Amino acid sequence: MNSRTSPHSASPRMSLRLPARRPLPALAAALLGALMALVPGSASACPGPGRVTGDISVHDPSMVRLDDGRYILYPTHNGPQARVSTDRVHFTHAGAAFPSPPSWWGRYSPERSPWAPDVSRQGGRYWLYYSLSTFGSSHSAIGVATSPSGLPGTWTDHGPVYATTTGSDHNAIDPNLFVDDDGKWWMTFGSWWTGIKTIRLDPSTGKQHPGDRTLYSVAARNPTSNGIEGPTLVKRGGHYYLFTSFDKCCAGTDSTYSIRVGRSTSPTGPFRDRSGRDMRDNGGTVVLETHGRVVGPGGQSVMSDVDGDLLVYHYYDRDNNGSPTLGINLMRWEGGWPVVY
Repeated sequence: MNSRTSPHSASPRMSLRLPARRPLPALAAALLGALMALVPGSASACPGPGRVTGDISVHDPSMVRLDDGRYILYPTHNGPQARVSTDRVHFTHAGAAFPSPPSWWGRYSPERSPWAPDVSRQGGRYWLYYSLSTFGSSHSAIGVATSPSGLPGTWTDHGPVYATTTGSDHNAIDPNLFVDDDGKWWMTFGSWWTGIKTIRLDPSTGKQHPGDRTLYSVAARNPTSNGIEGPTLVKRGGHYYLFTSFDKCCAGTDSTYSIRVGRSTSPTGPFRDRSGRDMRDNGGTVVLETHGRVVGPGGQSVMSDVDGDLLVYHYYDRDNNGSPTLGINLMRWEGGWPVVY
């Protein structure tokens, strides 16, 4: 990922600085607040998102820094429609990744509208993974495209990577590409049903590895009627961290999404939360949850930038009629666990 800063952009660190909080009226309340802030997953420990403006009504955002220093973000639906920013604060609409949607999309999405794209730069070019489905169905597919620049209109589609049917016990949506230190490519994906899965990919094609067809189960809810989706896998230090979105999306201020995490010493698990609970059995330490005007944060991705790691996500703005809204927080690692600020 390119780490150059545009000479005309504001400092990303400064742009995400949060306003100072007013002092609490009583010493007892202040002490209580301080204690609650030390409790992992407590609502009072969740900061507000950094300042973003412009065209920021999105779901499931994935962001990367381009070679020219700009940021490009691809969210769910309609192309998908890109947003571009020079300063990580103001985002403008930049057009559809695919002005003419590939015909094969229609087999899985009548609207030919991809969900939850994942954009990254690998091996000198940009890779875009995306999913096609309809609500409540496991007749789904994940596709892949490449681009020399990452910009809308420059993507070449390479067709399906992995698909599921109505008879499958898992769902081929919400892909995330991860490349390990040995150069092995992995794709983590999944939603509801029996949870989050991981497969190995072939770096030469970006598709499922022909010599390794293993399907790893890495996270699940029990009962399966409880939601889990939107995985993101990263490595920091000696651990692999699996971020997921728990519970219900896409219901405005009735959404119950929260972002949770577990870690492992292997990209294929087992992943355990801070208490030691396996993520295949409801484990997951809260990273971000509903607080204040921020309702149902989820659909997250993680991006490394010049000033640190970023948690990029959507939430529903209680103060703006429940509008889906882009959220960006800096994220540090304390005691081996991610903490947003």
